[in-house]
Amino acid sequence: MKAQARRNEIINVLLSSSEPVSGADLAKRFSVSRQIIVSDIAVIKASGFEILSTHYGYVMQKSPLVERVFKLKHTTNETEDELKTIVELGGTVVDVFVWHKVYGKMQAQLNIFSLLHISQFIEGVRSGKSSELMHITGGYHYHTVRAESEEVLDKIGQALDKKGYIAPEI
Repeated sequence: MKAQARRNEIINVLLSSSEPVSGADLAKRFSVSRQIIVSDIAVIKASGFEILSTHYGYVMQKSPLVERVFKLKHTTNETEDELKTIVELGGTVVDVFVWHKVYGKMQAQLNIFSLLHISQFIEGVRSGKSSELMHITGGYHYHTVRAESEEVLDKIGQALDKKGYIAPEI
């Protein structure tokens, strides 16, 4: 894995963790030394992320990234195109969630920000290992999308709407 891809992964791990993440855990996860992780954290901090180093691990204090939730509806065959649309325009698909009438909110963390992640996700669904949450709500689902700016999120929303993936508000 290249350095920038690893740093993007580290950012996503820290943003989605509710607890401190140790440098040793990050080093093991990415098969690099602890020293490389320390260097990566310094580069990430220099790019505008506020990361606190505690004796329990690293904690993301503030992110320069913005997030937006999109309500979507499409078929299983359109899932890959939906994800590619978001990622190719600079977004990260943070999660997917549905509102079930009995169970309430059902959510799964995704952190998809590359074509490799998309292909791994699609393979997992096509292999029968699992099915998409949207199937329990007739195709309706939500994605939290993270990007560098509101303008990027606007472009993602416009592209999804143009393809007919944005669910109508009722």
